[in-house]
Amino acid sequence: MAAPHALITAWARSAVAPVGGAFKQLQAHEIGAPVLQALLARLNLPPEAIDAVVLGNALGAGGNPARLLALAAGLPERRAALSIDTQCCAGLDAVSVAVGLLASGQASVVIAGGAEAWSRAPLRMHRPQTPGEPPVAYERPRFTPEPLEDPDMLEAAGVYAQHQAITRVAQDTYALQSHGRALDPLARMAAEIVPVAGLARDAYPRQLDLQRAARLPAVVLLSPDSLHAISTLGISPKADGAALVVLATAAACERWKLQPRAAWLGNLSVGADPSMPLRAAAVAAQGLLERSGLQADQLDAVELHDAFAVQGLSFIHELGLEASRVNRQGGGLARGHPIGASGAIALVRLLSELSGRQRGLVSVAGAGGLGAAALVEAQ
Repeated sequence: MAAPHALITAWARSAVAPVGGAFKQLQAHEIGAPVLQALLARLNLPPEAIDAVVLGNALGAGGNPARLLALAAGLPERRAALSIDTQCCAGLDAVSVAVGLLASGQASVVIAGGAEAWSRAPLRMHRPQTPGEPPVAYERPRFTPEPLEDPDMLEAAGVYAQHQAITRVAQDTYALQSHGRALDPLARMAAEIVPVAGLARDAYPRQLDLQRAARLPAVVLLSPDSLHAISTLGISPKADGAALVVLATAAACERWKLQPRAAWLGNLSVGADPSMPLRAAAVAAQGLLERSGLQADQLDAVELHDAFAVQGLSFIHELGLEASRVNRQGGGLARGHPIGASGAIALVRLLSELSGRQRGLVSVAGAGGLGAAALVEAQ
């Protein structure tokens, strides 16, 4: 495998807070700025060393959240700032774009990741087409043009569960395991979490058992017997959060006395069937492994942002993975889903899990049938 274009020198994230929780008054850049500043302090890196900020954000309704973040964190005004919106893939795609900036020589040190403030997402309205018509509120834009299918992610997950005969019991069991894994190591996660608004741990993981889980309401019910229904436990909840990594070239590491902690081995962003968007994470992961000449059993850890339990079960099956290697300290089901930040949070979790010369993969799927994956190796 060729020498990496990008070295990862540091990573950090905020805790993940449910919508309406600790971050309910904060905009995306206000959640991300303390994380960026903490990274600079940890590396003893002056703000002028950063050439660019690349930020994934899905719910800010335009503008340039990366520019807001760069200025709020105190970076010089001449620094580049790029915002990426590929919905759930945005945080991981932002890091991939940052790697491209390093590889092309446009930058030598870049901070990249995602930040989302779902609690402060603006209300969306369709402008009237004729005078006198009222504006029409909407929750989500279309992600495919007519007449292509554009199902809601939750609806698509329900259809997939039905077609693949994935039972609610299997989904709830997977979700409970995710919560349990996230509860056990909360103290160990403190090293990767920068306190923001007084919150220094993920707020959502909880202790449940299968009996209590069975009493939770079914959200998607496509058959009368409810055998393959999706419950609230099997859905990653709406959330706010941010995660960032510092990437640098080998020359920049030498100049700024940075110690590489991981190497970026490769990434792949793909399109897949928009009618079944949750599968796009597996499509991206499989494509990246094939291109890299690696087998799934050569990976020491895998982080999937599992927006749904049915997605996690499908991903593990399609890649032929050992379940124990995937989301070893809980996934998106246990933390929550700050859309534009979720891929970057999964990357930070993966980096925190690896040591020595271990290799890991991170993957995420997005609305419209988008998928993103990346390979990293600890140094």
